[in-house]
Amino acid sequence: YEINLLELIKKRRARIGYSFKKDEIENSILHRVHSLFNRATGKWKEDVQLWLSHVAFCKQWNAKHQLSKVFSSMLAIHPNKPALWIMAAKWEMETRLSSESARHLFLRALRFHPECPKLYQEYFRMELMNAEKQRKEKKEFEQAKMDLGELNYSEEILNGEMARIIYRDAAQKIKGVEFHLAVLSIAKLFDFTQDLQKEILESLQTKYADDPLTWDYMARRELELGSLQATEHTTKQMKVSEMTQREERCCAVFEEAVIAVPTEDMWKCYITFCLERYSRKTNSEELKRKRLERTLSVFSKAQESSLLPEALYKQWLQLLLESNLFEKATEVAEAATKRFSHSVEMWQMRLQVLIQLKSDDVTQCFEEAIKHVKSKGTLPLWTFWVEWSEGTNSKEDTEALYQRSLRATTPAESVTMKEKYLDWTYRNGGYKKTKRVFTRLCENRPFSLDFFRKMIQIEKEQESCKILHLREYYERALREFGSTDSDLWLDYIKEELSHPQGKPENCGNIHWRAMKMLQGDLVEDFVSKYTLLQTGHL
Repeated sequence: YEINLLELIKKRRARIGYSFKKDEIENSILHRVHSLFNRATGKWKEDVQLWLSHVAFCKQWNAKHQLSKVFSSMLAIHPNKPALWIMAAKWEMETRLSSESARHLFLRALRFHPECPKLYQEYFRMELMNAEKQRKEKKEFEQAKMDLGELNYSEEILNGEMARIIYRDAAQKIKGVEFHLAVLSIAKLFDFTQDLQKEILESLQTKYADDPLTWDYMARRELELGSLQATEHTTKQMKVSEMTQREERCCAVFEEAVIAVPTEDMWKCYITFCLERYSRKTNSEELKRKRLERTLSVFSKAQESSLLPEALYKQWLQLLLESNLFEKATEVAEAATKRFSHSVEMWQMRLQVLIQLKSDDVTQCFEEAIKHVKSKGTLPLWTFWVEWSEGTNSKEDTEALYQRSLRATTPAESVTMKEKYLDWTYRNGGYKKTKRVFTRLCENRPFSLDFFRKMIQIEKEQESCKILHLREYYERALREFGSTDSDLWLDYIKEELSHPQGKPENCGNIHWRAMKMLQGDLVEDFVSKYTLLQTGHL
């Protein structure tokens, strides 16, 4: 309320240009807001969002002195959250322009979190920002020919030596190539860090020579090196030629990498790079063709080495189909299912290729897939098979396939096939056949609630919808789900009330049964909904 009042006063003053007693009025409200926040954070110290609301309010009304106190109190209570330390240090550096305070906060934070990569990264960034700021100041003073006698600009700080010390300290405590790459990307934002970048790069190559991410960085670095300076005489052909050379240099590093580190992750980095370059827009057909050839070649080499990850086979096939290389796509799909014979996704992928090419081997491939994949995970294959059969084979063949799927899948997975079978039967065989199929399917558990609801919906769609049939379906459903679903009881009661042949006098008995059968909080939920139903609000 107080904050909204402040906003209204601010808007009104701006509208009418009235500033009488501004300090007295606004300051008293600000004081009350801060007091409320202090009481709230004192009572609910663990609520970080409450502290952050106070921080946001202080920033909005430029209450720097108060904000400093808030950060101090918040960090004393929540020293285990690195993000809060970073926020406080960033505010000291960027708003109060105090590098000393920011440095002090980072050093305190590192005592609590000596192995936190994010803290080291932000501390590293802060020192480089401070160095850049001092370099600009010194340059401006020199350009103005002012005396720098009293101002002491340390050459070590100006050259980023503080950041170098932070990096060296962090490198001893934090393992992993990701941290080095993150620090290197920060250093690259500043134009005076060439020596520092060189040191990080050398450390990266020495400590993590066998890590795919190191090789990936070294290869991609070739794209940035030796770029052609754009001039008036630079032709389109020259640009294409230069880009081709740079990409070939990248690939040369990757080729060396897959020999030095022959792993799936290394091939994945190489292929990802090729796919990224291929997806880039270009007006040069020659460059696009070279990128496609290179990408397909790398895919083939990875497959020959038996190091192509499962996830990348799908991208390879998409690329082949887009390029109208259907024969090769069939070969690759077959190779994928041989290598990952227990993978449902690989078989689905192969089947999609065969269906897209209108091959005669689809049924044979389905049979092969079912044979190789364990019965527990075959549901996606059976679903795919019956959906394909619905649009391709005769009704008799499709029905036989549905019946076979019910025998082949696990009891839990057969639930889905029962729903699909019932729906297909109604669409293709009519109501009477659907009723026979439903009765037959009810002989074997388990069932889903949707299975019964589907049959209830089918019955209600008939012109001569019989309440006896609806009662049968509801009773069957309640035997399975009556203790866990209150809505099912309510729907049963509504049916008795709304159906022309229904008996409202049965509702009391249904209500009594529901109260006896429902478990836990469902009883209360049922009673409240039943009350609404009686009053006509449901």
